[in-house]
Amino acid sequence: MNVDARKVLEDTYELNLVYELLDAYGEAKRNYLLGGHRLSEVEGGRFCEAAYRILESMTIGRFTPIDGILNTEKVARKLGDLPLGSHPKSVRIYLPRALRVVYDIRNSRDAAHLADGIDPNVQDATLVVSVLDWVVAELIRLSGKVSADRAQLLVDELVTRKYPSVQVFRDKPRVIRADLKAGEVVLVLLYHAGSAGSSFRELKEWVSSTMAKNLKRTVDVLDGKALVHRSDGHVFITRAGENAVEGGRLLDLNPVENN
Repeated sequence: MNVDARKVLEDTYELNLVYELLDAYGEAKRNYLLGGHRLSEVEGGRFCEAAYRILESMTIGRFTPIDGILNTEKVARKLGDLPLGSHPKSVRIYLPRALRVVYDIRNSRDAAHLADGIDPNVQDATLVVSVLDWVVAELIRLSGKVSADRAQLLVDELVTRKYPSVQVFRDKPRVIRADLKAGEVVLVLLYHAGSAGSSFRELKEWVSSTMAKNLKRTVDVLDGKALVHRSDGHVFITRAGENAVEGGRLLDLNPVENN
């Protein structure tokens, strides 16, 4: 997680709960990217227990002890019964409902067995990590510790899409599929970078030395196809570029096999 985002959370909410929240969040994301979908769902449940306690702390100044039994339905009911205007609607309604979805997936949907012979864990884990991203981003937004612009930037950085075909080494992303062409590599890196895009200089550091030699030509070709957009030394992926990445399944770790 972005270091600034972590600091905002630690400076705003009960520290022990933030540690629990972020530990579960990190494990859920790590397991998801490694294909451990059931484990990702389990960590999602642990994340929810920390988040419910944070909401308790925010609204009544105390929370169910970490080693105690948490009655999530009771907590959600109390949050929903808070007077209008006493707390943001997100605290009273949206966050508890979002957490309930994740919690129910962990407890009853199935993190342990097949349903009608079809394994739901991939789609469920995808939903879980998306909701976790949203919850953390919402807690950052509600913190009031940073300016509106900075809060939005942290949220954007937090929910930037990350997929198995990209691995980050010392803050530098690398595409770990050797079968992709130079243009495809550039599109995947820009997709990973999200709305912030990348400077041409950064992009040159992220690709292999062989690709770096012809990077300008590669970007020119992509720009000519409207797959990327260049502005003031930066390169951004367009919606057409995003569609090319998603449609070609370039984010998958393994090459797509044609049947």
